[in-house]
Amino acid sequence: MNITIQYAFLPHTDAEAGLGFYRDLLGFEVRKDVGYEGMRWLTVGPPNQPGTSVVLYPPGAEPGITDAERQTILELIAKGAYGALTLATEDLDGLFEKLQAEGADVVQEPMDQPYGVRDAAVRDPSGNLIRIDQAS
Repeated sequence: MNITIQYAFLPHTDAEAGLGFYRDLLGFEVRKDVGYEGMRWLTVGPPNQPGTSVVLYPPGAEPGITDAERQTILELIAKGAYGALTLATEDLDGLFEKLQAEGADVVQEPMDQPYGVRDAAVRDPSGNLIRIDQAS
């Protein structure tokens, strides 16, 4: 049995800022851009991985949550405590320098972790934590 990851979901609070980060800074391609009732879903992914995508979705789209719960979700997103994604690149330092030069919210500069990974971390424009590993 072969199982793959097709979609990962991250909330966004600003579609245009999300496009600027994922498309313009990370180089992801836009696979879908769908609007419905004033909300917008963006599906993006690395050009060399057509079967793997990240869906940036409006957090207000979840049915059955109250306004108070929605506000809590927005607060958690802003703190980077709601959604996270780990990426990998063959040039961690180069990508980090590009992200930093473009004003990304830096959480951690590239460093060797005691568990054997070299990584860095930034937040996307909505606040989601994006970790980036050095690919081996």
